[in-house]
Formats: sequence, C-alpha cells, structure tokens
Amino acid sequence: MVHLWLVTIHPFDDGNGRITRAVTDMLLARSDKTSQRFYSLSNQIQNERKAYYAILEKTQQGNLDITEWIVWFFNCFSASIVTANKSLKEKLFKADFWKTHSGKILNERQYLMLNKLLDGIIGKLTSTKWGKICKCSADSALRDINDLIKKNILIKLASGGRSTNYALKDV
Repeated sequence: MVHLWLVTIHPFDDGNGRITRAVTDMLLARSDKTSQRFYSLSNQIQNERKAYYAILEKTQQGNLDITEWIVWFFNCFSASIVTANKSLKEKLFKADFWKTHSGKILNERQYLMLNKLLDGIIGKLTSTKWGKICKCSADSALRDINDLIKKNILIKLASGGRSTNYALKDV
C-alpha cells in the first residue's frame, strides 16, 4: 500500500516512479530479513508498465477501494519471483555445463558460441551462422563444430545437407 500511496501523492517534481519502486524494493528486502534478494519487483513493474499505469489510474480515480490494486501488485510480485527463478535456473544450468566440460580444451570461437547457445540468443545453430558470428571461414566453423561433436558437447540434428543444425547435447 505504501507503493500505491507514495506514487499517488506524487511528492517530488521528478523521479516519483523510480523513488517509489526503490522504496518498494527496500521494504520488500527488509521484510525478507536477508541481505540477498534474487527478485526485482521494480524490474517486473517496468516490464508490465502499461498494466501498471492502467491499474494506477483506475485505482486513483475510483472510490478508494484498492482491492484490484493489491491483486495486481501481488500478481506482479509473484511474476517477479517466477522470472527470478527462471533466471536462476538458467544460471545454474550454465554453471553446471561449464563444470561438466571444464577439462576440455576449447578455442576462443568455441567459448564464444557455446556461451551464446547457453544464453539462448542465437536460435538454431548452423555452420554458416557460426562463421558469421565468429568472423571465420566456413571450413573453420565446421572444424570447430565437429570438434565439439567429438568432445560430446554438440550434437548434429536430424536434418542434413546445407540445412544441418546443431544443438547443445543435454548436460
């Protein structure tokens, strides 16, 4: 409720939203009674900006019944925890991957591409995509990929020929 009332009062000329989100995060951190917090309600509110402003306007122009606001706030809070949990799982998966493959000798291009695959930012991997991202020849890309297949890090997916795709082998 502090969040709602502070943003409604709007006490500052500038930065009311940022300050309110910071105060909200601070109060949540205090209520956790721990110095470590993995979720960020502030980030989640930023991600749900349109819904946030819509529920604020509806609540501020209503009859002081803040039930819908509280429901929205708790749903947003819950989503921030789900997002943090997903992020934590991804980080743990990546750490486990590198722990599993720590003894394997890799070149710079292989480290680069494996991190991109682990971060999920390149979609389907082909030798052409590898070459473009790593700025290397198609032959070098294919050598790197085949080396990772031999090292049991990548697998070749079912399609063949020019459209051959590769993926991380399950850890």
